[in-house]
Amino acid sequence: MKIKMWGVRGSIPSPGPRTVRYGGNTTCIEVRSEEDRLIILDAGTGIFPLAQSLLARLPVEANIFITHTHWDHIQGLPFFVPLHIPGNTVRIHGAFDLVTQQGVEHVMNVQLQYSYFPIREAELKAAVEYLTLTVGVPVRIGDATVTPVLMNHPVTDLGYRIECNGKSLFFTGDHEPWRNIYTPDDPAWAEYQGLVAQRQAALDAAIGPVDLLIVDTAYTEAEYPKKIGWGHGTFDAAFALAKRTGAKRLLCTHHEPTRSDEELEQAFAEALSRHPDPGCEVLLAYEGLEITL
Repeated sequence: MKIKMWGVRGSIPSPGPRTVRYGGNTTCIEVRSEEDRLIILDAGTGIFPLAQSLLARLPVEANIFITHTHWDHIQGLPFFVPLHIPGNTVRIHGAFDLVTQQGVEHVMNVQLQYSYFPIREAELKAAVEYLTLTVGVPVRIGDATVTPVLMNHPVTDLGYRIECNGKSLFFTGDHEPWRNIYTPDDPAWAEYQGLVAQRQAALDAAIGPVDLLIVDTAYTEAEYPKKIGWGHGTFDAAFALAKRTGAKRLLCTHHEPTRSDEELEQAFAEALSRHPDPGCEVLLAYEGLEITL
């Protein structure tokens, strides 16, 4: 498999001289199977430059897997140029939305209302298919298998394990490690602690040993206490997850949008100093990074 990072920033695009090395586009990852099947993880603003790169290889057949419908993971969808070209096929996969009680098609229905975008959904030129996923049920994309896994975020959020010819990766999307919402002096603490342990063990098993683990590391340990419940992780939590699941390589992403390149490197280095033996290769994601498994 070949992986390329097209967007590594969280929450909102942050272009400019302060982020030029790591990039300011929001989440988008290109995955190519050995048969060259195209799998796209999330559709943040990084999907626009990805789309430009695809125009030299028409027609396009793309499978876009949305982790969740927060704006920074879908804001690039209307600008995915292959949607507007006849002969292309775009399949959009995602979770059932418990709030709207609708499938992933609701995302495009809303985004392509004329009040928000000048091209209506009915005017798209490509063949567009919507597929609502079931947690734990694999989807076959040619020689690759994509399995959705429930993560921890304020809205339904799916992580994805992709396997192809003996190689594997896991992308968490936005994820906050499971935690006990009660204090130790609360009678409910012990019971809920057991539930937290069960959820974490189930997630670790679903991730399993992987060649590449891509994790939301938005915050530092010092920042996290003020961000509890926002649905994002830390560098330290990612290191622990990689070690528990036997990951061969850890890629830290979803960078805090206010962080400059230098501040990001400093936060990363400080976290690494607390984990001198992370158990695997650890990298900071940047736009344009390519990894072959």
